[in-house]
This record gives sequence, C-alpha cells and structure tokens, in this order.
Amino acid sequence: MAEIDRPARRVGRPRTAVLTRELIAEAALRLLDESGADGFTMARLAQALRVRPSALYNHVDGKEDVIAGVRELVSDRIDVSAFETQPWDAAMRVWAHSYRVAFAAHPPTVALLATLPLTGALRTMQMYDTVVAAMVRAGWPEPEVLPTIVAVESFILGSALDAIAPADMFDPSGAEDTVPAFASAYEARIASLGAVPPADAAFETGLAALLDGLRVRYERVRVAAS
Repeated sequence: MAEIDRPARRVGRPRTAVLTRELIAEAALRLLDESGADGFTMARLAQALRVRPSALYNHVDGKEDVIAGVRELVSDRIDVSAFETQPWDAAMRVWAHSYRVAFAAHPPTVALLATLPLTGALRTMQMYDTVVAAMVRAGWPEPEVLPTIVAVESFILGSALDAIAPADMFDPSGAEDTVPAFASAYEARIASLGAVPPADAAFETGLAALLDGLRVRYERVRVAAS
C-alpha cells in the first residue's frame, strides 16, 4: 500500500488544509502504479493518504475527478514546446518521444486513460490545444487533425507498453526448426541492434514509418482541400 510521507494529523481542526487536489492526484498515481486500475478505489486512496474517504470529497468530486487529475499529472510531462518553433512533423517526433516516456513510467494508466473521457483534465486539454493549433497553422485541414492525433497516440501507447516488456519476449529458442524464418529474423535483429533495446528500435522504426506516411497524406489532403 502506497503511503504519502507526511506527519499524522493533529487532534482538532488543522491550521492549514491537509489535502489538495494535486496531492490527491499524486497519491492516486502512486496507487495505480502499485495496484493497477483494478486495485484503485477511493477507500484505498484515502487509506494511502491516511484520511477518511469523506475528506477527499472536499477537494475532488469523485473517482472520475481524481482520474482527471492523474491524467493531468501524466500529460504535464509531455513536451509540446516544439510545436511553437518547429515544423509539424519534427514537433510530432519530439511529442511522440516524450509522450511514450511519460506513459511508460506509469503502465497501468495506459488502458485506464485511453478509455476515459477528458472531462475535468483542463491541463491535458491545453496540451491537445497546442498540438491542434500547430497542425492547423501548418495547413492540415481541420477535420483531419484529431483523427491524425488519435492515430499517432494509438501507436505511442502501444509502444509505451512495449517499452516495459521483456527484451526476449520474441525469443523462439527451442522451436527454431518449426519456425525457421521467425528464428532467423530474431537472430538478425539481435545482431543489428547491438546495445539498443528492442523496444526502442521498434519505436523508432514505427515512428519513422508513421511520419513518412503522414507527410504523404498531408500533401494529399491539402491539395484536396484547396
């Protein structure tokens, strides 16, 4: 059970607020990391913070509001600064790298946040606003922007999970005679990677291919929209 390192409450009314929405979100993120989405409840969160469950509701509206705060904590670590200074495709590369790192650090949040609405996560919405505005400025037709972002995100989130997978998860040892092509490709990959983690190499290959395809689509949709 995760516990925040903070002194026990004194008897009587505290002079300052014991909890904040940010502190609750930080504790929730730690609890999710340790227990997963299935082990996350408001009761367990209150226990981690050493307060009564009712105390949480002075700062958050409920579980969905806590999850919104968690989403903000994770998305705060995603770098969107390049969208202010670089071409859309170069900026998207920077964004994709930091996005993957942010979620790979907290794997249980991937499935949880990917399937819940953005309601209440204002800072996350502002992150998306920066990306959307840059793509529109670059000439992407507005109807194309969100589908493109979601397509890139789908790849990033899968890559974030791959980043924590065992490096030898594709090892066909013992079945080489049954799957000779697969075994040969596995050995070839080992020989080519050197010290580079397989998940990182796969991410770079996929991101390069994705951006190459998006550049082609970018030119096509701009012509169609003109």
